[in-house]
Amino acid sequence: MDDMMSSPGGWSRRQMFRAAKALGFGALVPGAAHATQPAARAAGAPVSTPTGRDLYTALGVRPIINARGTLTIIGGSMELPEVRAAKAAANQLYVNLEELMEAAGARLSELTGAEWGMVSSGCAAAMSHATAACVAGGNPDLHVRLPDLRGFRKSEVIIPGHSRNVYDASVRAVGVTVVEANTPEELALAIGPKTAMIYVFANPRNESGPMSLEAIAQVAKPHGVPVLVDAAAEILTVPNIHLQRGATLVAYSGGKILRGPQSAGVLLGRKDLIKAAWIHSAPHHGYARAMKIGREEVVGMLVAIERWVKGDRAAEWAAWVRQAEVIAAAAERVPGVTAVLAREPWEDRSNRSPRVTIRWTAAQIGLTGQQAADILYDEEPRIAIGGASGGRENVPGDTGIALTTSMLAPGDEQIVAERVRTVLSAKRTLTEPPPPAAPAGDVTGQWQVEITFAATRATHVLQLRQQGAKVEGAHQGDFLTRDLSGTVSGSRVTLTSRVTERTGDALNYRFTGELSGDTLSGTLDLGEYRSATWTARRATGG
Repeated sequence: MDDMMSSPGGWSRRQMFRAAKALGFGALVPGAAHATQPAARAAGAPVSTPTGRDLYTALGVRPIINARGTLTIIGGSMELPEVRAAKAAANQLYVNLEELMEAAGARLSELTGAEWGMVSSGCAAAMSHATAACVAGGNPDLHVRLPDLRGFRKSEVIIPGHSRNVYDASVRAVGVTVVEANTPEELALAIGPKTAMIYVFANPRNESGPMSLEAIAQVAKPHGVPVLVDAAAEILTVPNIHLQRGATLVAYSGGKILRGPQSAGVLLGRKDLIKAAWIHSAPHHGYARAMKIGREEVVGMLVAIERWVKGDRAAEWAAWVRQAEVIAAAAERVPGVTAVLAREPWEDRSNRSPRVTIRWTAAQIGLTGQQAADILYDEEPRIAIGGASGGRENVPGDTGIALTTSMLAPGDEQIVAERVRTVLSAKRTLTEPPPPAAPAGDVTGQWQVEITFAATRATHVLQLRQQGAKVEGAHQGDFLTRDLSGTVSGSRVTLTSRVTERTGDALNYRFTGELSGDTLSGTLDLGEYRSATWTARRATGG
């Protein structure tokens, strides 16, 4: 009977439990034989629930074919069928989360070779819990004080300059003071009695040289300072390459290449610190209660890692390459278009995927790479691609696009191939942007800017200097002042300022508006923080 009771993903409950047991998780789902009884007793009138694309289209949201990669903004990755089945099975039974996390830690140790492991609500949460463990251990008196570190013995985290990035906000969220170090000498001087941890962002810049992970670990080890590596988008290596190179802890995203739950992550490494990290995670109270992890994500993450460790990586890569070949072949059927396929993994372990680089001459095809990318994304079916720069290969043409295939579902490559061919073969004439108009006025001076955000207002200041159509100056925000540049075309004014990841934060402001006497007004593009409106008035005498 229960074989007839299917999950939304098309798996029967019996199949779910079989999948969990086949992957070694039968012990985590005791009583599976009677798990459907409460649901059967409560069964009533059938409820019509949208499935597949209809789940989103019913809400007015357009689904995306992902030829771009494991970006969170478009959903990360697609959970493996085994993961979906295990999550659904786990949801049908209750367990004690303390016992489950203890079992998960032991299982992750078996699978990865790390001393211990923990499942978190994403890689960022794993990093935050790891920082809390290094600051407060498992001491509840300290735990309930986070992120107020007044009186704490450990309250500093060292971050090499090459590792500053927007994700180190997860470390700073614990309340620590960041100390930067850019050379081995600076690192040695930075380590002191308040040093709780060193954070390293996994990327090619720290693979070698005087501030490589190995070099940092050698300096940290005599002082007993733990080293945390953020390897969110990387493939999981067994044995773990970062732990081998001297890291104490390493964090991964579960919702990227591992294709586990999108809202899960994993922390691997030293057992005592990971057990302390769990103390700083929900269901325990305190600052990290918001970072709740459910039994479904824990079991789903274990299944994803087991599937990764025991899976046939070569066969998986070959399947991705075949998808890339279909897209490349379709593109090259268009006269004047060249496609190059990167079949071999590059050295970087992050977002590893076969890549198709498609290039052409804009005047011949009638559109630029960015225009092609926009068409693929704006029209139906909606396709997100890897970029409009042409990728890594040196191939002919002055413009192009790049696509990856590791996140395509089976059959998506045919859809993508046909759409790329159709877009590139359509008869178009390249439209050149109109020449800039003579400036309608001079914006030189100081401007007070009133910005209306989603739920608040702010007053910023712009200091502008105009020479011809070009504008330079400074943008003074609530706390930061940054360089600004832009143009004036007729009455149209465009101004851009940026705060780079070098500070651990990234802010992009693009003011677009109209000049009318001593007033500027228009819209503000805030990048990932969406948009706002603005009005600026020239200061008296400016």
